[in-house]
Amino acid sequence: MQAMRFMQGKKIVILGTGGTIAGSAQHPTDNIGYTAAQLGVEQLVQAIPGLAGDGELVTEQIAQVDSKDMSFSVWVRLAERVNDLLEQDDVRGIVITHGTDTLEETAYFLSVACDANKPVVLTCAMRPATSVQADGPQNVLDAMAVVREHDTCGVMVVCAGTVHAARDVQKSHTYQLNAFSSGDVGPIGYVEEGRVRWIRIKQSGHETKSRPAIKNRATVKFDASWPVVEIVMSYSGARAATVEALVASGVRGLVVAGTGNGTVHQDLELALLEAKARGVRVVRATRCANGCVLPRPNDYFEDSRGMSPVKARIALMLDLMNAAP
Repeated sequence: MQAMRFMQGKKIVILGTGGTIAGSAQHPTDNIGYTAAQLGVEQLVQAIPGLAGDGELVTEQIAQVDSKDMSFSVWVRLAERVNDLLEQDDVRGIVITHGTDTLEETAYFLSVACDANKPVVLTCAMRPATSVQADGPQNVLDAMAVVREHDTCGVMVVCAGTVHAARDVQKSHTYQLNAFSSGDVGPIGYVEEGRVRWIRIKQSGHETKSRPAIKNRATVKFDASWPVVEIVMSYSGARAATVEALVASGVRGLVVAGTGNGTVHQDLELALLEAKARGVRVVRATRCANGCVLPRPNDYFEDSRGMSPVKARIALMLDLMNAAP
């Protein structure tokens, strides 16, 4: 752990996990042919002008991965460290640098696994650190501004000056700097010249609608094996074979990304009903970017409670894990 002292006060901890924000390319104009996770978080912080602020800034490297390769083991390590830091009286808040590809999943996982009674802000970049258009430094500064906001708590994501709630955020563009959206609910705020303008209620840390009732959340160690939960998609001509193969392999849960309001092709639906009869949990989500699945009377499958397929998968895994004796 490396500390950078400015003035006395509570510290802000920046945890690094790799990603594009720590990426490097041979040419400063190359924004897609880079290698992610090449620079340490301390190097990133030292290269950002004007990062000094009130209190002590601390950097710590939790992992160094391309976020497309994010793993359960990194999630557990990150959640345990976040929980440890949240319990420390001298910690004001936490910033996490992360790759964009799976940022929405990590953010949601942390919102469930951590008792975020202080701000936990994930940030990222769409351009590598070596780019002439590098957006990481400003994103880190904006994340710091959110952490410094008075009476703010909960898990949030900051990118391109926009503040998203962990439950709502999703990557919505492959290349643009403003790559994240909160769908039709919208962001919770904007960072403008170092100040946060909230447009929705501040994060309270109590996203009860999306939480699968983690027992003893602040101390959970996730010692149990992660249950296998997979995602299948419904589309024209969808076949039962994929579901049948997953059930045969021992899957414990399935999330179906349905069309429209979570509708499922008839052949796929029959396979999912058979899977449910064999004890596999089935959750119905939608592949649509906006809106959520509205439950109907006598639904065969439980709905995703407004979550995207990838977040519904995390919720189902943790629900199965907590249900284990």
